[in-house]
Amino acid sequence: MAQWSPFPHAGDYRWNAASVTQQWSRLHSGDAEPCPPDAAVLQAWALFHNGEFEQAAAAGLSAGGAGITAANKATAIYANYLEPKEKTRLDLFLQVAERAAAQAAQEPENANAWYWHAYALGRYSQGISVAKALAQGLGLGDKIRNALEKTMALSPRHADARIALGTFHAEVIDKVGALIGGMTYGAKKELGLQLFQEALRIHPGSAIGMIEYANALVMLEGDAKMQEATQLYEKAAACEPLDAREHLDVEMARIELQEG
Repeated sequence: MAQWSPFPHAGDYRWNAASVTQQWSRLHSGDAEPCPPDAAVLQAWALFHNGEFEQAAAAGLSAGGAGITAANKATAIYANYLEPKEKTRLDLFLQVAERAAAQAAQEPENANAWYWHAYALGRYSQGISVAKALAQGLGLGDKIRNALEKTMALSPRHADARIALGTFHAEVIDKVGALIGGMTYGAKKELGLQLFQEALRIHPGSAIGMIEYANALVMLEGDAKMQEATQLYEKAAACEPLDAREHLDVEMARIELQEG
């Protein structure tokens, strides 16, 4: 497979296993992943936080066990933000979805196995268009919603699962309308917005939470919420990133404001 595109700010972050362990709760405020005792898994996470996504994925797969989660996150974040080819992006999301499904089958209590399965399927469905995914009857909607609800049941402080599920509700309603969205896919506007609010209570500094909440407000409420959405983008753009993934989120908010 072709080499992955590098993180454009290589060298800006210098995490190692010791510093990652020390700052674990802050680095993982969004995904609530337990800090691993295995040195090889910690090294995979250090590579991830530095933006060395390809090396992080390889190290996580090599470590096995909890390293699979590091590999899945590294692959999914890379695909979402940095992979330029659409077909490769979709292939990477499917890889993560399949790997996470196998992990969830082996470890049904592993919240992030369910989360990365849902995240990858969600990004895949966005890539082929949410409407197309729903229309094709692929069962993606049910799989995504069920996996995210399972994540939250297993990990009640999983902010990222709330962000993803809030996005799911908003996108389904945006594409098929509130009536069909509610009857067919269980999508509800109020619940979607509530999930974002809960996520930002758990992880107030989540730039991606602010960005996705802003997007959902515009999808669900239109121009009436444009000012509030812009304020959320401004707040996200002003965040101080702690690692490579947060850097990509903050950069996305800044680009959106410039283009808006």
